[in-house]
Amino acid sequence: MADPYSILGVAKSASEAEIKSAYRKLAKELHPDRNKDNPKAAEKFSDVTKAYDLLSDKTKRAQFDRGEIDADGNPAMPFGYGGGGFRGDQRAGAPGGFGGEGVDFSDLFDGLFGGRGGGGGGGPFGGFGGRSAPPQKGANVAYRLSVSFIDAATQAMQRITLADGKTIDLKLPAGVETGTQMRLAGKGQPGPGGNGDGIVTISVGDHPFFARDGANIRLDLPVTLNEAVAGAKVKVPTVDGPVMLSIPAGSTSGKVMRLKGKGFSRKEGGRGDQLVRLMVDLPAADPALAKLAADWTDNRPVRADLGV
Repeated sequence: MADPYSILGVAKSASEAEIKSAYRKLAKELHPDRNKDNPKAAEKFSDVTKAYDLLSDKTKRAQFDRGEIDADGNPAMPFGYGGGGFRGDQRAGAPGGFGGEGVDFSDLFDGLFGGRGGGGGGGPFGGFGGRSAPPQKGANVAYRLSVSFIDAATQAMQRITLADGKTIDLKLPAGVETGTQMRLAGKGQPGPGGNGDGIVTISVGDHPFFARDGANIRLDLPVTLNEAVAGAKVKVPTVDGPVMLSIPAGSTSGKVMRLKGKGFSRKEGGRGDQLVRLMVDLPAADPALAKLAADWTDNRPVRADLGV
């Protein structure tokens, strides 16, 4: 994989929030569900996900920045084994005449060859019995999970099939949205140091009449003229099922009513609300309504605030 900073389009000094924002933007643009006829988008989506997986992990990001691991999370090759040399200069007067500061060769050789007292031969470095890098975990596996609007709002359990054919149930996290990731520890590829992780990227679908507004949900509710004028109790859909709503007498189109706790779950706890906007729906070409309007006059200056 190329440089993860370049893939996400952020500077190496980018904050966690900037990295997360860049990832979410790219994930929405490149998501396979939106690019079914563009296989290259799926490849880019995978690269973006891998890049975010590395940079969102503080430990891995620090190791990458120090050159200890590569962009795929694998240990960088040591000097002399194709790794591209030391970072920094040798100490002044050290063999090779590099000059400057930064690397103590005695410590380096100690790490590579056993060093001081590390048994295994009469050579100047004490043989090859020294420390070795810990075994590498297996690669992470990326999964995609599409969930319905209502399931996301209610944090419904989701079933996902893993690469090995096994299925597991997942509870969606609070505040879930398109681009949210869940880490499945040990559900990745096997490796000498244990299994990698599964990284689940979530995509939330749209709804025919609900619209998300942060943690709130908005709904335009048609009401009849009778219900608006005289007031009424009407059934209203919510993500948790229908509830009864009392419409006050004399309600006008655009009036917003609030159903508390019927929105999305918040990361910090609790749920948002459902905001119901009343929309008075008049029948077309109704003679009785036309006669009523003809016999009734409303001379209020209802457009005075608009200057007309």
